[in-house]
Amino acid sequence: MFLIRSGALDGFERLLGQLGQNPAQLLRQHGLSSAQLREPNSYLSYLKLADLLDDCALLCHEPLFGLRLAAGQSLLAIGEMALPGSQQPSLGEALEFAKRYLHLHAQGVNLQGTLAADDYELSLSFAFSNASGLWQLNQLGVGQLFNALGFLTGSTSRQLRLHLQQARPSDCAWLADWQPGRLVFDSPINGVSFPADWRERPPSRDEALTRQYFQQRMQMLAARYPDKLQDQVCHIISSLLPAGEGSVERVGAALGLHPRTLQKRLQQEGSSFSQLLQETRLGIARQHLQQQKMSITDLALNLGYAEVAVFSRHFKRWTGLSPRQWRAQQGLRAEH
Repeated sequence: MFLIRSGALDGFERLLGQLGQNPAQLLRQHGLSSAQLREPNSYLSYLKLADLLDDCALLCHEPLFGLRLAAGQSLLAIGEMALPGSQQPSLGEALEFAKRYLHLHAQGVNLQGTLAADDYELSLSFAFSNASGLWQLNQLGVGQLFNALGFLTGSTSRQLRLHLQQARPSDCAWLADWQPGRLVFDSPINGVSFPADWRERPPSRDEALTRQYFQQRMQMLAARYPDKLQDQVCHIISSLLPAGEGSVERVGAALGLHPRTLQKRLQQEGSSFSQLLQETRLGIARQHLQQQKMSITDLALNLGYAEVAVFSRHFKRWTGLSPRQWRAQQGLRAEH
């Protein structure tokens, strides 16, 4: 099964409401729920998402529903990849970082970069399909890729272009006001293009957008975990681990707390950052090992470990079993 983080659907319910549809009903029809969308680090079936977007396009009479959804999204939809990318030395290295870790956020999607004259084309493809050929999912994915490149380059230039293989619909009035001159329909690729020499530039570090991202995360956390600092810390750790940034400094910054202040408040609650980091890693590891949908190597990366051996050693210290032994034990229990 191919999976994607539910944060990719940021703004979905809002857009459907604007277009006169009932989001909860549509989600139920596809075996999904609003609760899943409120947890941006949970996973959804990519195929279910593709079919859901296709149905939304038909019901809303919006042939560019996927693109319209991406156009209205905040940094919450792409922040898990774009923010770590902005810390790389160059845009080219940020793109390599994205290619290397994309599967931790969206499985079954591939990014391919090629030179085309003086431009660099970054195309999107999937390892699966559906009845429509993933038209709406391609729109959403390419739109999010375009948003991420806009964040990483800080550019509003028409040299950054969004490409779709499908023809331009005749009845999408909202397109006139969104990215004029930057959309290319009937393109050979689904993806984005920009001048090749941009890859040598350092990525943009938009501090205002970064603050906005963390403010949105904080509002979401405060609503979900009011006055529960430990739960907030665990949630942020889980979102930062895949990029290898689950440190007390990064979590403290996300909460607007100095690391020493964070440690002191946790100590007052009878806990510690290292304890919460271990509990979060163990919980995520158990979940994925039970589901058996991710290799142990990928799981180690998803938990912020640079080496599988270190993850295996820690897991055995926590549970008394290696990850492979623990997964095998769960399989035996399921058979009885």
